[in-house]
Amino acid sequence: MLSAFDIFKIGIGPSSSHTVGPMRAALLFARSLEQRGLLARVARLRVDLFGSLGATGHGHATDQGVILGLFGDAPDTVRPETVQPRLEALRRGGTLMLLGSTPIAFDRVRDIAFRGEESLPEHPNAMRFTAFATDDAVLAEGRYFSVGGGFVVEGGQAVAQTAAVAVPHPFSTGDELMAQCRANDLSVAALVLRNECAWRPEAEVRAGLLRIWGVMQQCVQRGFGIDNPLAAQALPGPLRMRRRAGELHRELLAQAGAADPLAAMDWVNAFAMAVNEENAAGGRVVTAPTNGAAGVVPAVMHYYQRFVPGASDAGIVDFLLTAAAIGMLYKTNASISGA
Repeated sequence: MLSAFDIFKIGIGPSSSHTVGPMRAALLFARSLEQRGLLARVARLRVDLFGSLGATGHGHATDQGVILGLFGDAPDTVRPETVQPRLEALRRGGTLMLLGSTPIAFDRVRDIAFRGEESLPEHPNAMRFTAFATDDAVLAEGRYFSVGGGFVVEGGQAVAQTAAVAVPHPFSTGDELMAQCRANDLSVAALVLRNECAWRPEAEVRAGLLRIWGVMQQCVQRGFGIDNPLAAQALPGPLRMRRRAGELHRELLAQAGAADPLAAMDWVNAFAMAVNEENAAGGRVVTAPTNGAAGVVPAVMHYYQRFVPGASDAGIVDFLLTAAAIGMLYKTNASISGA
């Protein structure tokens, strides 16, 4: 059974499947080298990106995600403002500190191969990591698949974000969810909360979800350009698209108090746009359930907070629990990988 914290994961942009997933995979591979006592013997690495990762990886910063994972960074703790300076230092120096401790020779162009014309049979988002000794002997190899929303499969085994536990109200379809709610006289949010308490105490569940909400709020603020001078720059990529959320935000503030029945919808658009642009710039976002869809949930929650009388933290938690249930159904029965 999935947890709400599997659905809502803190990471960086621009893509959960093509940036966050590869970052997690690289970190898993590096840690596996450490666990097997091979880290000190590694002289160089090669990373092959197949299928969609190889075809669109340049635009999705897949190579950047891989390098960060090899550095030892996790998606939820990496500081986005440090990423480009560290990548530039690697480009100049040619040395990568594997897991932050073991120096190896590394060239981003030479050692990361974009093989978009080739696919592995298991999944279109495939990666292969190979570690070599000083004599070019292969020390270890690992295959990983980024299956959407930051979820990673290693070989044929899904890499769980949370430990497997027995929950009191399991469900895998919408009908099962509704039947459980009726049988136990529970709302969707209350039922999911009971399941979450199989992993951690209720106070920790609520605190964790409010932390998720806090990251969403920070993302919107940065997208508006508040305490974020980078928001005045164009978005990455050859088109050099200018950001629009900050300008829209300033216009809406200037119109405050005007009798415009559509103003609330303009605010919703501004909230979502702020998240989407911050994601495109490689900023910190929350999968909801993916980076590509990350603007919708925080936009609705910001609407709730700004326009609904009596809005509260309890309402925010209920909203996230309910949205998580819907995300679980999509993840379980379909796909949340859109790229």
